[in-house]
Amino acid sequence: MCKASRVPPERSATSDPGRLSVALDATPLLGRPTGVGAFVAGALGGLAARPDLDVSAFAISWRRRQAIPDLVPPGVGTRQRAMPARPLHIAWSRMSFPPVEWFVGRHQVIHGTNYVVPPTAVAARVVTVHDLTITRYPELCDHSTLRFPALIRRAVAEGAWIHTPSVFVAEEVVETFDIPAERVRAVHLGVPPRLELAGDVDRLPLPFELPPGTSRYVLATGTVEPRKDYPTLVAAFTAIASSHPDVALVLVGPDGWGAASLAEAIEASPARDRILRPGYITGEEVVLTLQRAAVVAYPSVYEGFGFPPLQAMAAGVPVVSTAVGAIPEVSGDGARLVAGRDTDALADALAALLDGGPEVEALVARGHRRTESYSWEACADGLAALYCDAWDDQRRGRRR
Repeated sequence: MCKASRVPPERSATSDPGRLSVALDATPLLGRPTGVGAFVAGALGGLAARPDLDVSAFAISWRRRQAIPDLVPPGVGTRQRAMPARPLHIAWSRMSFPPVEWFVGRHQVIHGTNYVVPPTAVAARVVTVHDLTITRYPELCDHSTLRFPALIRRAVAEGAWIHTPSVFVAEEVVETFDIPAERVRAVHLGVPPRLELAGDVDRLPLPFELPPGTSRYVLATGTVEPRKDYPTLVAAFTAIASSHPDVALVLVGPDGWGAASLAEAIEASPARDRILRPGYITGEEVVLTLQRAAVVAYPSVYEGFGFPPLQAMAAGVPVVSTAVGAIPEVSGDGARLVAGRDTDALADALAALLDGGPEVEALVARGHRRTESYSWEACADGLAALYCDAWDDQRRGRRR
């Protein structure tokens, strides 16, 4: 049987008989990577370091696939044929053809990293389901993502295994799709790598200018969409603005389809002149903005994992988050948790963290310790074990 370990497996059908051949969909790395892109980048880094795996990455794209070689770690293969995204997505939504091997060559495992895994001729299939907003809160989703449940059901019916980033989502998947629990594997993700900034962080210029009279800020990061519930954060900030006149609210991230509601909430706030929207920022600007924050707020309605709280905890910034979805599982006692959509509770927590003191210092210390248990090496270990089980299951099925 295939064994996920630092010792190569005994059997393999790849050109290298000592390693299991795995191809991951790296399309989320293209463009402006979000949380899914961070997952793909981190997972590829951890998997590429394993001597028991032969790892490749592919992109479902006609022209943009050419950028993939520059976006993946050394040692990750990127050979593939052009994959016209629109025709393939239409075909795969209606039938299990054409197999992905036509485009990426022979592999033992194909990993669909964002709810969809292409059909295969021989390879085992693994698909990552990041959360079930698509079934629990369909009103918070756009049209393109509402097709995911049908695609997940088809993949499972055809033998695919499911990876989730948390036990919370794994249990939801088992219940929602009526899947045997042994075919759903929870593997926690790591913390996105933290860049080391040159110079005194407190003296480096921010990528935005704080409003006059303010010197600190509450930070929230992420694409503006209904699930993030930024209007409630705006209301909570408005409630404490007069008692904390030196504090601004900074909302970093690109517009999604929830941008109109956020704009209305900001316009209605008496503290609107102290609310900033710098848009999408990357690299060192993100790191600097995070490290200089007084508090990181994460007012989500529902989450399957949650990178921003972990990133803040790793940077030593106090976090207030809603106790929804997988957030309690992931953050543990390293963040102050409040009920979702509770403006008063969120406002009280923000004020308490901004006021500081021994309790806040203890929270920050717990948060930093908590992040030490999340690594991409551990994530790769869990994924490798899943790949082995999926491939063993696929071989047994072909023999029957």
